[in-house]
Order: sequence, then C-alpha cells, then structure tokens
Amino acid sequence: MIFKKTDVEILSNLQLDARITNQTLADHVGLSASPCWRKVRQFEEDGIIQSYRTVLNRRKIGLGVMVFIKVTIDSHNEEEAKKFEKEVHDLEAVVACYSIGGDADFLLQVVSQDLDSYADFAMSVIRRLPSIKEMQSLFVLKEIKPFSAFPLNQSIASR
Repeated sequence: MIFKKTDVEILSNLQLDARITNQTLADHVGLSASPCWRKVRQFEEDGIIQSYRTVLNRRKIGLGVMVFIKVTIDSHNEEEAKKFEKEVHDLEAVVACYSIGGDADFLLQVVSQDLDSYADFAMSVIRRLPSIKEMQSLFVLKEIKPFSAFPLNQSIASR
C-alpha cells in the first residue's frame, strides 16, 4: 500500500500520542479538521489503525522481570501447534508470542514480579504446556530500545 506524505504524518503523530486532538493533529499535518478526521476514520475502517492503547511502565506496576522464552515443540502438526497457541494466548503473563523460524518454534515475551515468581511460572505453567520439547529463558538485563512505534518511513513508500 502506498501512502501520501500526509498519511505518514497522521500515522506517525498518532503512534506518538493517540490522545492528540483531531484539531491538533490536523494542525500538525497541515490539513483542516474534517479531512483529517475522515482520514483517521478511514485508517480505522481499513484496519491500519487497530486500536488505541495506554503504555504502562511495567516496573512501576510491579513487573520487574522481563524474559523471552524460546520454545520448541515436539510435534509440528497443525493441531498440536494450534493447541499450543491457544494455551499460550490464555496466559496473562505472556504479553507477546511469535511463531518463529530458526532453532525454536515460538518466542514468548513474559513479564513477572520477580525471579522467584518467574521460576514458578516457568516450571509450573510453561513446562506443562502441550507438546513442549525444549525451552530456553533469555532474561532482559536492560531495555535499550523498547518497542514504541513502527518505522513508517522505512515500511511505507511515500509520494
């Protein structure tokens, strides 16, 4: 999909501040309020804008540990993979899960209060998931560049 420069500016501004008013957004991108509002609504209808969220500081809400878990499953048939995906989807501590290529099948991003609670979760929940063959925990020591926004200039050709 090819976007105009104004489209990229609208999306960039919304990624930085989803609470921006329509008038302020319109001013930032050089449009009047009505066309700007229509553009945003169209992005929502097209599924380009999926939702609006508040980003919380995980440490300030008591989640001091972040771990990525590489998981390899025994069976690679579709039924087993779907069963694993459903189980993982229902786990609150798993904040993201990706099917990956390479030396593992899935990459889970997990948050926990502390190392003890992570150890309990890993041993009593993750290791008990269907078809788990192997898991490896990768502990985050320092967040250098946490996800904040997609690189629109890199992924969207503007004209």
